[in-house]
Amino acid sequence: MTDITIYHNPRCGSSRNTLAMLRDRGIEPRVVEYLKTPPSRDELVALIEAAGLGVRGIMREKEALYAELGLGDAARTDDELIDAMLAHPILLNRPIVVTPLGTRLCRPPEVVLEILPGTQH
Repeated sequence: MTDITIYHNPRCGSSRNTLAMLRDRGIEPRVVEYLKTPPSRDELVALIEAAGLGVRGIMREKEALYAELGLGDAARTDDELIDAMLAHPILLNRPIVVTPLGTRLCRPPEVVLEILPGTQH
């Protein structure tokens, strides 16, 4: 079992490229297709905290649903935004990679190098 996990959307170019970068380095991560298997509330909160981006920083603002649900409204609480991501996992930005060295939203894919053993600068 690997100690690296990627929250992956196979339809997303950045997500595919990040997964390819891992595999090119001989890493076969645990792949979580989060649209099919969304994280629990506790998992999502832990990912947000570990990535250090805040709730809004992990949301996919370019997703049409973001605007449709009025999620850009500054009055929306973090709990409301988390509820929206749990109800609509497409709102979760991707890919998110978790390794023993950290958690990153890998946009661009090269960000993954920051948290792979032996590749930090």
